[in-house]
Amino acid sequence: MNTESYGMATDTQWVRLFDCPIAKLHLEEVSTIAETFITSQKPHYIAVVNAAKLVKMRHDKELRDSVLGANIIGADGVPVVWASWLLGSPLPGRVNGTDLMMALLEKGHQHGYRIFFFGAQPDVLDRVLDVVRADYPGVKIAGARHGYYAEDEEWEIVRQIQASEADILFIAFGTPKKELWVKRYLHAMEVPVVHGVGGSFDVLAGVVARAPLWMQRYGLEWLFRLIQEPRRMWRRYLYTNTRFVLMVLQEWGRHLYRPTRLP
Repeated sequence: MNTESYGMATDTQWVRLFDCPIAKLHLEEVSTIAETFITSQKPHYIAVVNAAKLVKMRHDKELRDSVLGANIIGADGVPVVWASWLLGSPLPGRVNGTDLMMALLEKGHQHGYRIFFFGAQPDVLDRVLDVVRADYPGVKIAGARHGYYAEDEEWEIVRQIQASEADILFIAFGTPKKELWVKRYLHAMEVPVVHGVGGSFDVLAGVVARAPLWMQRYGLEWLFRLIQEPRRMWRRYLYTNTRFVLMVLQEWGRHLYRPTRLP
């Protein structure tokens, strides 16, 4: 856990959930803290965790090390927030990765921040840039690179990002690819705010529909995605959702039956 950032060194309180510290922050607070990172001109990493990622972190050390090295860790999914309440350390709400990307785009529009867009298929990335130019004209597009490259091209991409002098970098890879990229290259890229946005470019480009607001509020985004892509997603959700429920129940049992210390 990186304790040198604004968010962790001053006012932010944390909840430890499954050995992962999660910031007790609302989305708006995270986007405001991100602006202080830009002012500092030092590399910072904003990570978000959902149920699936917390499950994966239990057996993937590199993924865990990357997330715990973040300057801010937000609760991406409603089930994570529910678990925090059940286990007696309530979080104020979720910090959804797509919503945070949109909030940072709005900040970029207002203040002329330079943003680099990295990931997704070439045609999806082109559509993302068109949307940004139309909807967030104040954003300065520092550069863009699709997510298909050979291993020996990685340092070339790092140098491209560093040379862009971006204020914000969005990395549109899945887990754990984006976390491992950040773990290797955060400081070499020299970008003040790095945020892994997963499949959010597909949403911004209009390629993938987002769950209705009521499904988001009730933690059912996974079900919406399962309905969209049943063959690809059913095994993943069956495993991760079941494992997460078991993790919560085990932790709840320990919390409920923890012996009381006598004075």
